[in-house]
This record gives sequence, structure tokens and C-alpha cells, in this order.
Amino acid sequence: MGITTNKLEAYIEVLQPEINDYINRLDKEKVVEACEVISESKRNHGRVHITGVGKPSHVAEYIAALNSSVGTPTYYLDTTEAIHGSAGQVIPGDVVIAISNSGQTEELKRTVESLKRLGAKIIGVSGGENSWLKDHSTVFLLAGVNQEGDDLNKPPRISIIAEIIVLQCLSILLQQEEQLDLDKYYQWHPGGALGESIKNLKEVGTQ
Repeated sequence: MGITTNKLEAYIEVLQPEINDYINRLDKEKVVEACEVISESKRNHGRVHITGVGKPSHVAEYIAALNSSVGTPTYYLDTTEAIHGSAGQVIPGDVVIAISNSGQTEELKRTVESLKRLGAKIIGVSGGENSWLKDHSTVFLLAGVNQEGDDLNKPPRISIIAEIIVLQCLSILLQQEEQLDLDKYYQWHPGGALGESIKNLKEVGTQ
């Protein structure tokens, strides 16, 4: 039997309503609260770190790069390595964004407990509305969906998109707080096609 698009079409049919429903339920006030926690830490010379377990670890690396490019340096923290010495990069007053699909993962629990003992504030991101992570976070951002879009409903697909959406929303507020303009952005991103497009805009503006 050849490859068909049946499963792909079924996934897309699930994807759109799930994401629309999540966006409609997204707690914008919690995103504002998370931004305030980070902004207060930055004013006191604190730093932002981000960690994730499993697939969310890749989300963490992306958000670290995104935040850093718009004015909030964010350092990736490997969840497993954190309890083997890497937690030393976190100092009292820092903020750690912790991502977990379930919010119940044992590795994450041990890491969060260690980070809190170090004096870090935790912004939890999870689909586990009644999870351990929610109960142990300074601010909790729900990133939950009902269906992942496949027959197993286990491999994280749509839930990963929800995590990215809520953390991109947070990055928008952080960028706003930083009052980022093209000049600042160009300083951090002078290379590639994006840097070249900004350079061209700047040159047009000076003519």
C-alpha cells in the first residue's frame, strides 16, 4: 500500500481547532505576570534561564535564542545536567522558565527543587493544569491541548506548538519592555538575510 494523505489530513483537521481553542483560553494576565517577574529580576541584575524535559528541551533552546535576540539574554539549562553541577549558572534572584508536557516528570521535579533552594523564581510551562510544576511555580503558564493529532495521542505535536505560542507571547512583552528598535536589533543580528534587510532599511531611512 502506498503512502496516502489521509493521516496528514486528519492531523490538520485536529490541529486548527486545537490551536484556536488554546489561543482562546490563553491566560494573557498570567503572561503579563511572568513578564513582570522577569523584568523585576532584570532590574536587579538577575538573569533568565530556560530548561525543558524531552521534546520541550528543543523549545527551550529556541526560546533562549529568540529572547536573547530581542533584548532579554536567556541561557539554556540542561535539566539533567542541572542536578550534576550546571545549576551553578543560576544565582539568587534569577528566573528559570521550566517547560514540561506533563509537569510531573521526576527529572524536572529534582531540578526545580534545586533551583528554588538556590533562590531562583520559576515560571512553569505545562499542559498539566493540576500538575506538580504548577504547584511549585512562581507563575504558571498553561500550554495544554486535548489532542496531539495522531492515533496514539502521545507523541507531543500540538502541545509543543502551544508551548511555543505562550512563550512567544511572553517574548513579545519582553521585547516591548526593552523598547527594542531596529538599531538595537541590528546590533544583535547584523548577519544573514535578516541583517541585510535591516541594513537596507537603515540606508533608505538616511537618504
